[in-house]
Amino acid sequence: MRILLTNDDGVFSPGLEALRVALEPDHEVWVLAPDGERSAMSHYITLKGPVSVKELSHRVYCTSGSPADSVIIGLLEVCPQPADLVISGINIGPNLGTDIIYSGTVAAARQAAIMNVPGIAVSLDSYVEPFHFTPVAQFIAKHAEQLRGLWNHHHFINVNAPNTPNPISRVAITHPCRRLYKDHLVRFEGPRGDTYYFLSGSPVETELPPESDWHAVSNGIVAVSPISIDPINHHDDEAYRSAVFGDAGA
Repeated sequence: MRILLTNDDGVFSPGLEALRVALEPDHEVWVLAPDGERSAMSHYITLKGPVSVKELSHRVYCTSGSPADSVIIGLLEVCPQPADLVISGINIGPNLGTDIIYSGTVAAARQAAIMNVPGIAVSLDSYVEPFHFTPVAQFIAKHAEQLRGLWNHHHFINVNAPNTPNPISRVAITHPCRRLYKDHLVRFEGPRGDTYYFLSGSPVETELPPESDWHAVSNGIVAVSPISIDPINHHDDEAYRSAVFGDAGA
């Protein structure tokens, strides 16, 4: 297959390199990734200025843009058409549950699906070294065709893996759960009277649905979640119309 790799940790991330090394023996691999970290950019697209692209080595490029920019430019310009698959990752840190709203890693896979190319986001459940990227990369390389086969025109695939040095042996098809955080602010005053804040958050402990991605990864199982790209309300639209607008909503 012809595969485009990207991420939100930057082109020099060891997670991306692990994927490239694992995939190259059997696939034509192209890389276009941000020139630095772009974590938590979600689906940001650069519309108010130019985006630069620089060739670093054979089939490896970096961009000043976002992860979503990387996919758009990669599929339209850098990677010869047609591309068979876009893989984003391996991200440092999980993208479980509602993390997918904020994640640049996940947004890259979503952008691929929007452009009618199968997209896979891959994340490692750890922020602390040592990071065991190789087992995850080998799993993705071994099952790339199978994971691509899960794709359809309405979904992309989100993979989260436990941080283990051992070969991956357990996999579950899951769905995202609601992953809540307690927000933290650190405030300080600048030398010219400006107020500044550092933003962070910590996960709130909650009961995990057994079929959820978070539950699987917490139990040492790789979570494979199909994620819809369609902005659909799955609740009763008629109930909303009658409750809020009455007959005017008809």
